[in-house]
Amino acid sequence: MLIKGYDVGPLVPGESLLVHPGFWSNYLLSMCSDGGCPERPVPEWFGEDGADVDALSEVLFDPGRWPAFRVPAEDGPGAVVICRNLDGDYGTDYLLTHPGRSYAEQIASWDGDFSGTGLIWHELIRIADSPSLADEGVQDTATRFLLLLPLLTDPDVPETASARLIAALTAVGAPQDTASIAAEHLLAHLTRRSRHDPTWESPLSGS
Repeated sequence: MLIKGYDVGPLVPGESLLVHPGFWSNYLLSMCSDGGCPERPVPEWFGEDGADVDALSEVLFDPGRWPAFRVPAEDGPGAVVICRNLDGDYGTDYLLTHPGRSYAEQIASWDGDFSGTGLIWHELIRIADSPSLADEGVQDTATRFLLLLPLLTDPDVPETASARLIAALTAVGAPQDTASIAAEHLLAHLTRRSRHDPTWESPLSGS
């Protein structure tokens, strides 16, 4: 079993797909598809094109194989992103893995809209910047950051957030001029739809 406690579908390691053209458009553009952008989101923001996106979507959303992207962290909770390819009920599930626990905990999902607890900025950065080299999964910090980005539920991100996002996008192949456009739109959508309530207990508390 790839993820103990998550036996909903046929999970397979998905990390090799991260370097394929079309991945980031498939993964991130949906956050900008609610009609709130003054311009149409396009794969070219990520240095990709429609053919790239279509080709990889057949792999990412195959009901017979559910890609799982493991983001293990050193000395603290890590995360797993799963393409939940149920026929007629496609979506993305976000799980946390806690040290000392045998099962992963689902904290959020994306089904055309975000639902769940999510993470505030400093929690997201802590996981992204603390790869566990002893465990299988994504080790590159830029890629880890982008995988976790849809979990951001924080209306008050720091001024450095845009630069951090632009750097991550260019690190995975986005052109410099369009990376800034993509970052602007992604952060605008994430902070606008933020559901973080400061009275909630963080899912990283381990309780």
